[in-house]
This record gives sequence, C-alpha cells and structure tokens, in this order.
Amino acid sequence: MTQRPSRRPAPRPPEGTPAQAELARMARSRLAGAARVAHWADAALGPGRDGGQADGKATLSDTSAERAAADLGLTAAQVRADWDTARLAGLVEVHGDSARPGWRLRAWDRDDSAVLRGWVAFFDAWSLAHPEPGEREAAAVAEVVSAMPQVLSFLQLSAGPVPVEQLLDLLEQRVTELRTERCEIPYGPQPAPDTDVDVDTDVDVDTDADDERTGEDAEAQTAEDTPLAPLLDWALHALASVGALTYGDGQATLTPLGSWAVWVKLEQICVAAQSPAGNIEAVAEEMLRGCAQLRPKAARDEYRAWLAARPVGSAVTELLAAARGEDALLRGLAFEALRVVGAPAEPDVRAVTDEPGLRPYALLWLAEHDGVDPEDAHEVLTREEATWLWVDTAAAVADHGEAPLLVRHLESAVQPTVPMLLDEVRAVGHPRTVQVLVALAAAHPDPALAKAVRRAAFQVHTGGN
Repeated sequence: MTQRPSRRPAPRPPEGTPAQAELARMARSRLAGAARVAHWADAALGPGRDGGQADGKATLSDTSAERAAADLGLTAAQVRADWDTARLAGLVEVHGDSARPGWRLRAWDRDDSAVLRGWVAFFDAWSLAHPEPGEREAAAVAEVVSAMPQVLSFLQLSAGPVPVEQLLDLLEQRVTELRTERCEIPYGPQPAPDTDVDVDTDVDVDTDADDERTGEDAEAQTAEDTPLAPLLDWALHALASVGALTYGDGQATLTPLGSWAVWVKLEQICVAAQSPAGNIEAVAEEMLRGCAQLRPKAARDEYRAWLAARPVGSAVTELLAAARGEDALLRGLAFEALRVVGAPAEPDVRAVTDEPGLRPYALLWLAEHDGVDPEDAHEVLTREEATWLWVDTAAAVADHGEAPLLVRHLESAVQPTVPMLLDEVRAVGHPRTVQVLVALAAAHPDPALAKAVRRAAFQVHTGGN
C-alpha cells in the first residue's frame, strides 16, 4: 500500500511581511519599465505589423526597438532589456514567432494578485535575467541553480543579513548532496572485471555507450573541480537584479518581495504535499480520471495540488488537451480544474471558443470568470450550444453514471417537451447522439417515451427524418 503524505498546515507568511497591496506596489515599481514597454508594444504594434523577428522568440526587430526608444525616451538597449523582462514576467506572451499582451498586462492596474504573479514569474527566471558566467562549466552552473532554493530558504529563516562565507558553506553542502543523489556509480577506479569471463563474449560491447559514459564522467568531474564561490557571486547578483535580495559588503539580505516569494514557494510545496488522491505526478487525463469519484471539495483540493506542482501555462495546455478527448466526463472535469486556475487560464480558454466541442464549456467558464452567477451562466449559450452541451453531459452520464441519473438528466434540458428536445438533439450533430439516445431509451421506465427516443436514435443513425 502506498503511504500518502501527511497533511501539514501551509506555512504562515513571515512576520513583518507587508500587506499584499504594499508588496504589489513594490512589484509594480520593480517591473515598471517592463510594463511600460509592453503597454507601448500593445498600442503601437498591432496585428500584422512588424513587431517581432521570425526567430521563435518574438525578439523585437531593430526598427521596433528604435521606435520604442524614441517614443519612450530610452536607449534601444534599455528597450530590449525591458522587453526581455516583460516576457519573463508574463506581461508579454510568446506564441511561435510573435508576441501578444499577457493577461497580467491587461490586469496590471487593477489586480494586485496579477502583478505579484508576474513578479514571482520574474523571480523564478532569475538565472535567465542575469547572464551566467560563460567561462564556467555548464554542469556546475546547473548544480548551483538547483541548490539556490535552499540558500534562499536559509536567508528567509535568518531574517536579516547573512555573510557570503556562510552562504558558500551551505551551497557547497547542498551541491555535494545533489551530486551524491545523482551518482549511482562512484567516480574513480572501478573493480577489475571477472577474469573468468570468456574473452570472445566481449566482442559485442557497446563502445558508443562506454564513450558516452566516459564523457559524462569527465563532465561531472569537471563540474566537481569548478570552484563555487564565483558561481555564488553570480547567483546573488542575478537574484539582486530581479529584486529578490540586496547584495554588497560581503553579505546578502532578502528584500520583502524576496521573502514573500520564498514563502509562496514553500506554500506551493505544502499544497502539493497535501494531495488527497496522490495524483500530483500524473498527466492531466490520469489526474482527472482519479478525481472522477471524488466529492467536489476533495476534487478541488486535488486540482490545487496538481496545479501547484507544475507551471500554470503547461498545466492549462494539458487540461485543454484532455478536454479535447473523446471522454465527455474528462471534458467537464477539465473545465472544473480550469476554474481553480482562474485568471491565468483566461487567454487560453477564450482561444478555444472557436472549437465547437469546447465552446459551450469555454463560454460558461468565461461568464463565471466575469462574475456571472453560475446558476445564470447558461444564459450566455445559444439554444443550439445548450443542446450540444446537454448531449455531451448525457454522454458522460451514460459512460460513467447510473441509469437513473441519465433519466433525471432529461429535466436539465432547455426544451420544454421531449419531442422538441429530440428534434433539436437530432439537428445539433453531436458525435455521441446515437449512443446517448439508445442509452436513454434503455434506461427510461416509460415505454412510450422510450419508443420515441429509440425511433429518434434510429433516424439519426440512418440519416432519416
């Protein structure tokens, strides 16, 4: 039996942490240049204009950078730096070789949580915001990046300046732990092979694999020989450049924003550890199937744990991919999970309103997101969309529910009579119409109504009237 992780209370914000409004003011100040360039691009570079280069990164073209510099009173280099920050903070979203305003930019002036999410995204990208020392071994740089969360946690617990020498000791200990966890076979001389082995059996040894292992061993050894003090200096400068800490005079101190961000990360870890059903590592489809039998609150807890364990963008993409599948139950559950995501999912949900199979779910999601009472949200659907959703929901009930549930599902139809419902169901063109009608006919206790439903299923199947 797999032991579930114990449920622990989420960590409390560190004492003395400013209120959210004050933290948001700090974040707006830190990202002001990025927001200014993003707003300029939104206004000046409309669809179809020359705003980015076709490099898959939505880099500003030379013409656009110079134009922004002239309009904003900056240098082109400053514009490019602010543009890069805007992308890292999610104020600008890259789609292929083009960019568009992110949801955070739309909410920048009115939503403190959107601003703070943007700053945390920038904080997460600290190793990209400040160029890494190019002459250093890449493996050693990666180890330092992986070890810095523990260094940051120590800084938060210290709640004040910490000497760099103390941070270096901690970093070296953590990097050693990472190397120990990674290496299943110790470096250095290995035991000699068994001399009784027939020499002829060795002719098929995979020399390419041996060469690869030798290269990996050499790379790991080079990383171990790389001094960590210069890399710690780079990491602290990078974290200072995003506003997470101050660094100077041989010591480092977390800023209020940095302390708050570390707390957010610890809270996410605790939320992920509280998964009631243990689906954190599962792909979206498997996670949704695992939630199918849970009560609504337990399912929402599971969604939150699953979301806390991965970047929001990739999580939304996974959920929408699951919603596009053939299982109607997963479609409904995917949009329930997207309700837990909230505002960050809005651009992607809005984008799928052009997909017939997802449009009714997306419209309901958007209506509720805009503040419409869930009981009234169905009014945003056309009669045809509501009928399509009725059939899709009936398919989920037929596949996963019990016969009485399917019979009761008749009461949720927008049509006032069964004959009207059958007429409109036949016309809506849902791919599961026949199966739904056959299941409904088999489940309904009224013989006359069941006969009418079977006749409608036959007509859809044969294409008749």
